[in-house]
Amino acid sequence: MNTLEGKWIADLGDGTFKNPILYADYSDPDVIRVGDDFYMTASSFTYVPGLPILHSKDLVNWEIINYAVKKLPDRYNKPVHGCGVWAPAIRYNDGKFYIYYGDPDIGIFMTWTEDPYGEWSDLILVKEGVGLIDTCPLWDDDGKAYIVHGYANSRCGIKSHIAVCEMTWDGTKAIGEDKIIFNGTISQPTIEGPKFYKRDGMYYVLSPAGGVPTGWQVAMRSKNVYGPYEDHIVLRQGLTEINGPHQGGLVELESGESWFVHFQDLEVIGRIIHLQPVEWVDGWPVMGENADTGLCGQPVMRCKKPNVGAEYPITTIPTSDDFSSDKLGLQWQWQANNKEEWYSLTENKGSLRLYSEDLKTKEDKYLWNLPNLLTQLWQAPSMVATVKVSMPKGVGNNKAVLAVIGQKYGYVALTDEGIVEYCNGNFKTDNREWKVTDKCVGTTEAYLRLEVISCTNSKEASCRVSYSVDGSDFISLGEFECMQGKWVGAKFALACVGEKGGYADFSNFLVV
Repeated sequence: MNTLEGKWIADLGDGTFKNPILYADYSDPDVIRVGDDFYMTASSFTYVPGLPILHSKDLVNWEIINYAVKKLPDRYNKPVHGCGVWAPAIRYNDGKFYIYYGDPDIGIFMTWTEDPYGEWSDLILVKEGVGLIDTCPLWDDDGKAYIVHGYANSRCGIKSHIAVCEMTWDGTKAIGEDKIIFNGTISQPTIEGPKFYKRDGMYYVLSPAGGVPTGWQVAMRSKNVYGPYEDHIVLRQGLTEINGPHQGGLVELESGESWFVHFQDLEVIGRIIHLQPVEWVDGWPVMGENADTGLCGQPVMRCKKPNVGAEYPITTIPTSDDFSSDKLGLQWQWQANNKEEWYSLTENKGSLRLYSEDLKTKEDKYLWNLPNLLTQLWQAPSMVATVKVSMPKGVGNNKAVLAVIGQKYGYVALTDEGIVEYCNGNFKTDNREWKVTDKCVGTTEAYLRLEVISCTNSKEASCRVSYSVDGSDFISLGEFECMQGKWVGAKFALACVGEKGGYADFSNFLVV
């Protein structure tokens, strides 16, 4: 299913678009152009599959086509919230696509492919080191190759520094020592997330600074790869409501236009994606509208679409799923490295069967810690998610769950005794969950619904809980407040929770 109902549509159909282009949590985006095609990736932290691959023909309409990472290192066999895949960079060189990212606890990883729709290589550890993050490669025209990266102060005690090191031409191994090319501790605090470019003989590093909620975009340039670099702020909030506009990727079109894709942090919804026109002024990439004095722009809310030489149809990221395929839809990600025995799409055709895991401790069974939690991003500022669930009659040891997951979360569930539960919880309070309501419905088949009804502020959203035994008349159970996760927005989630061997079937998952 991939209708436009209930979706955020950025393409206004008149040659213009509105921001954001994606009302979804594709954090720390990077983008490239290869011929007539654009490809984007984003941070995925410990959600698997990871490193989403998005495709567009016009930079406005996007679809998800693949993931580059099918399995993370074994430490992510359970959720390690906020860790894993940070701020990736996607590049194309010598007929191959590459993605580099930093894991703050392990080092710099890379994966590559010749076909972005196909299989990507196993992860290659290019440079080992705690605190190495936000990486981006550059293949120079003199036969040398480099990696630029930042540092995670929380891991290594280094903050607001950008470094470059050389790597082998095949991109598999860093060689030589890091050389600090920029110290932002005075003029550009919290500088991070660098992206590396070369244009007209000049080296450019584009980096966000000032922190996620309130920061700005910095451009640095030098005639030498190792500097010295001069810096200039080229995009900031200005008079707009777009807070912290920064961290993204620059792309140049065959038409000569330049565009910048970046995120805006809305906390509970996540880091949504904006597109800004870029004008090169005196060798600086001025982004958005040049509203300030000097060479600094502010975000645009509506703009003429990029000149790609043709008009392309509206595309969106799927949300609803009828589970008719023998593979999970690309909108779904597990909360940790997944196992094949967690689910089946063939045992009950037209349904997703989720199995309970043999979890060792009571804490394992809380949703925040559950590895076999199947999630998907929100794709609009308000949504209603409904799913039909059924399960074998039992003694109350298993339940089918529809949840909104985050640091504050809630769910509605059907137990194998025919009882509907409505609960909410907070991971900060020892993962305790408070059962608010339960209703005996006398059947182990029902419809569960979660409605995101309002975002009271950027940190929390109000969700309404209801259920139905016939799919038509829904009975309200109450409301709860949800929050974002660790560096990620709130997500819809499905799970079967209980004893090993228990299962539940989910069908007709509908988001409007």
